[in-house]
Amino acid sequence: MSRHIIETEETLIIETPERVPLEFALASIGNRFLAVAIDHFLQYLSIFILAWILLALAGTSAGEVADAPDKLFSEAPKWTLAVTIIGLFLIFAGYFIFFEWLWNGQTPGKRLMKLRVIREDGRPITLWEAIARNLLRIGDAVPGFIVPVYSIGLITIFLSNRDQRLGDIFAGTVVIRERAGEAPTFAETFSNPVSDTAFSRVQKRIEFRADLEQVTEAEIEVVESFLRRRWDLSEKQRVWMAWRIALPLMYKLKPNYDMADFTYEGFLEELLHRHHARRKFIN
Repeated sequence: MSRHIIETEETLIIETPERVPLEFALASIGNRFLAVAIDHFLQYLSIFILAWILLALAGTSAGEVADAPDKLFSEAPKWTLAVTIIGLFLIFAGYFIFFEWLWNGQTPGKRLMKLRVIREDGRPITLWEAIARNLLRIGDAVPGFIVPVYSIGLITIFLSNRDQRLGDIFAGTVVIRERAGEAPTFAETFSNPVSDTAFSRVQKRIEFRADLEQVTEAEIEVVESFLRRRWDLSEKQRVWMAWRIALPLMYKLKPNYDMADFTYEGFLEELLHRHHARRKFIN
């Protein structure tokens, strides 16, 4: 699929298959720093809680650890050390991967700062991108690891015209600021009654494979309402709203599809038709 991407200093503009540009505000270094600071705080809090639990199970007090840490590691049960090492690895390596995969490109810090990781073409990140960008976090955090300094990451962001650190460049991802206020709200979009055009196909049929049992009736209602009232929107607003609605569904369903023919609106049309066809079959 031919797609032109134009970057400015603070904005990433992606031309959709419908040739309508979508503007994404790139996250500033300050916002990203605050988000990662929150995440690292939660990591260290988790480590402290894990260590406290393991010490309690091993019958060791905090005072004994402070007085003779070497003695603790030499005399502590082997299972305690093994669990500690595994726990530290999972917390350091798995925290960002787990949340960005589970929360659609967000961690607790990013959610608080209203940031999100997406692919460079505007699509949701997959597990591969979540793993790739975060395993390289070790390189971005140089020269620190226990206390990440992110010197390499900051230098790379300054040199990149898309504000990407090493992990982002390798994984093909960008971090954006969510600007929900620039698009009409669901209430504004779906306020006026109109004729039911939800089942009218205006986009090329999108073939995809996914488990539709995961889709809830509430999510289908949002899709159906958008497809009914999309003609009340300008072309740019319609494409933007289709992207906003399709993105969380794509994160959830993880569909397999042909990128050459894909459109967000066509995906929603096909999803609605398949859902109703499946419901009629079951009934």
